Amino acid sequence: MKLKKELITLRDPKSPVSEIFRTLRTNIQFMNSKNGLKVLHVTSTSPSEGKSWVTSNLAVTFAQAGKKVVLVDCDMRKGRQFSIFGAKPTPGLSNLLTGVDSNGQELDNNIFQYIQQTVIENLYLISSGNVPPNPSELLTSEQMNILVESLKNSFDLIILDGTPCNLVTDSIVLTRYADSTLIVAAYKQTKMEDLKRVKRDIENVGGKIAGVVMNKMPISNKEYYTKYYYGDSNMPSVKRKHK
Repeated sequence: MKLKKELITLRDPKSPVSEIFRTLRTNIQFMNSKNGLKVLHVTSTSPSEGKSWVTSNLAVTFAQAGKKVVLVDCDMRKGRQFSIFGAKPTPGLSNLLTGVDSNGQELDNNIFQYIQQTVIENLYLISSGNVPPNPSELLTSEQMNILVESLKNSFDLIILDGTPCNLVTDSIVLTRYADSTLIVAAYKQTKMEDLKRVKRDIENVGGKIAGVVMNKMPISNKEYYTKYYYGDSNMPSVKRKHK
């Protein structure tokens, strides 16, 4: 597998950004210590806020901590986790839920045939698969519920990489499976009214929000190596230097 440079927690585990991801991991675990955390859902308000980057690196840090993790790319429209991890794009989640490949041929319903082992110890991936005509319906299907329950028996943590909430309802649907949801926002890009609406929509369906990660914060080199930033939700802001 050819991993992308986006996996900074693997490529440079001693970097300040990697340390912030570990802090984020600890905060999420602490917030869910009473009831336990089995399924974590990650979403954003709009595209290009860094949701998949945050999700992939967070998954790596949980695996590095000894958790057996499976990352499920639930963005069946534009999923990119397979690209980040250098994995096969198909068969993936959509193929598992529909039982057919891109040519309409029937596939085996054994979920473990869709799970790819990454080069990172303890970290596994289910890619998004072929683009289906009905992603939202597939996520509400009994097959999706069976998948999540089956994965709970085999993994310590399931991370669901959802879609941006402002585009489609897929991520709102995913909150029904999650113990907690993490929202990724981008500095000077995410609109406050959009963030409030996403929060309200998730809570309206009974979802629990772990907090908001503020991504893409520009800071000086000195601050980059000496300072952490925290938001109102006590979640650390993830800082990525623009090249």
